[in-house]
Amino acid sequence: MSIRVDLSSGAGKSAGLRLPRHAPGMRIGLFGGSFNPPHDGHRLASLVALKRLRLDAVWWLVTPGNPLKDISGLPSLEARMEAARRIARDPRIIVTGIEARIGTRYTFDTVDWLSRRCAGVNFVWLMGADNLASFHRWQRWREIARTLPIAVIDRPKSTLKATHSRAAIWLAPRRFDEADAALLPVSRPPAFVFLHGPRSDLSSTALRNAGKTLEAPKP
Repeated sequence: MSIRVDLSSGAGKSAGLRLPRHAPGMRIGLFGGSFNPPHDGHRLASLVALKRLRLDAVWWLVTPGNPLKDISGLPSLEARMEAARRIARDPRIIVTGIEARIGTRYTFDTVDWLSRRCAGVNFVWLMGADNLASFHRWQRWREIARTLPIAVIDRPKSTLKATHSRAAIWLAPRRFDEADAALLPVSRPPAFVFLHGPRSDLSSTALRNAGKTLEAPKP
């Protein structure tokens, strides 16, 4: 599915809703999520990916809302993006709300649009091991894997469940050795690597359950 949009129009022309700077040959990680709230675990996973995959940048794709979750109490996109910028603390981590601008809610539509719009850019989809465990529930997940390589960053208590998941088994023939992780961004998909390294126990769900939330959404 190809989605067209005029990114030069005046409506909503803020830095966070523009397509981040890119160029053919760049290696860019795409890290999607609600970031409700963002935390240092997101930053740690991004730093691991930047180093191990030799990325030029990681784009945090702050979603308008996850179709698999209840979004009735989701704080505003602007609030989540501002909080994400405070957490990122690295010029290579770019916070963007581009999904709201181009009108996509499902990951496949986003990566399909970006792959077509940003010709020559070597994109990699980044996800935590907990997300790999449920990846087979994502809409058109096999097509996502056929569109761009995937890097999975290990998470506490998720390693075995993730590596034995339906999606991991399907991807197993195209799994890269960690020693070759830097080759992943320029490899033909489907391809994936499971990255081990420093891990964080932080999770957005646990933080919300502990009462550490952003402001309520505006009516």
